[in-house]
Amino acid sequence: MTDMPHTTRLLLIDDHPLVRDGLRLRLETVPQLRVIGEAGNAAAALAFLSACLAQDPQGGTLPHLVLMDLNMPGVGGLALTAQLHEHYPQIAVLVLSMHDNPEYMVQAVKAGARGYLLKDEPAEEIVTAIRAVMTGRNYFSAAAALRLSQASAPATLLTQRERDVLRHIASGHANKQIAHALGLSVRTVETHRLNIKRKLGIDGQAELIKYAVENRGV
Repeated sequence: MTDMPHTTRLLLIDDHPLVRDGLRLRLETVPQLRVIGEAGNAAAALAFLSACLAQDPQGGTLPHLVLMDLNMPGVGGLALTAQLHEHYPQIAVLVLSMHDNPEYMVQAVKAGARGYLLKDEPAEEIVTAIRAVMTGRNYFSAAAALRLSQASAPATLLTQRERDVLRHIASGHANKQIAHALGLSVRTVETHRLNIKRKLGIDGQAELIKYAVENRGV
């Protein structure tokens, strides 16, 4: 379990300005939360993240967490979540959507989202979800968790990149070897390993290796 950052930097991605305004006003009343940016579409979100890296190549100004809508013009929230998971794995994505269809939830988790909330959830639950995700847990509202558990087994929720990492773990490869084989940084591989353990409900490295070996074909 990780500790929540003293101040959690947030990026709001939603194509409705009124929704973003409401979220900002609510979240900025919480001392540990700070909204550092907003975007109405994928292009604006990626441009914001690029500007953060230009300001600090070490990622010190990147958001810790993104609140992501799924319905947006152009590139949708699912595709953008997958892009963030691939290129910015250190940024947690929490989906805030109007869709209660289990298929959307499954696809969001497979794309790399760390949690899923419905837009009609109480504002307090959004804060609870942010705190949970920032301390190393996944978070789903009660309704979303029930639908998700009925829709899919945990192993099917892994992203393609996480499956790639899991296969290398099964072959006994260390993080440095996996990073070299997949063209990733060691830190990114470590992040993927952590996400795999979260999704599978696995605690230790030995248990992860055992699972990887026993499920090579998954």
